[in-house]
Amino acid sequence: MSRPSNPYARPDARTRQARAEGYPARSVFKLEEIDRRVGLLRRGQRVLDLGAAPGSWTLYSSERVGPEGRVLAVDLAEIRQNLGPNVTVLRGDLRTLDPEVLLPHAPFDLVLSDMAPNTSGSKVRDQTLSFELFQAALATAVRVAKPGSSFVGKLFMGPDFRAAERATREHYSKVRVLRPQGTRARSSEVYLVGIGLTPLRGDSLERDPKA
Repeated sequence: MSRPSNPYARPDARTRQARAEGYPARSVFKLEEIDRRVGLLRRGQRVLDLGAAPGSWTLYSSERVGPEGRVLAVDLAEIRQNLGPNVTVLRGDLRTLDPEVLLPHAPFDLVLSDMAPNTSGSKVRDQTLSFELFQAALATAVRVAKPGSSFVGKLFMGPDFRAAERATREHYSKVRVLRPQGTRARSSEVYLVGIGLTPLRGDSLERDPKA
């Protein structure tokens, strides 16, 4: 029996456009749209990019924050994209990573998460794993970002969506749910955007006062 074809295997027009503009993946247009609609990125910011490989969001963010800003990119996979001097890459699994290793780069003005599980073919399992990654990203944002900061997290739509939305609203003064136009038609992903972090007592880790 032949294996079903992968609809994402061949580059589409947006993928070709991204590569022509110097980005490794079409996902850059999703962040670009979210940034345009919400106004996330500004010069001089510190950004934490979770699930950063292959590097499109990292590259876009580093360009937007400029040489005065800093971007910390975290992923299990190697990032081969050429990135500027204002980017630091940390290879590791966020779910097992000691948050302390993030503190030298904190506090962050913006936490981005484009993390997604390797799809298994089971819709329910993939949705559950996506929710777990979203929870890990949100918990990290609450611990290492500054009050008033913003958060963007990807989530596969499923039974846990409302729980993810409620959890985001517990920590951010405003929450938006966005599905960028660049999202593939058959994809179930959406992005929860939290604006204005209002951490509860005990949420934040101790940080170097000189940071």
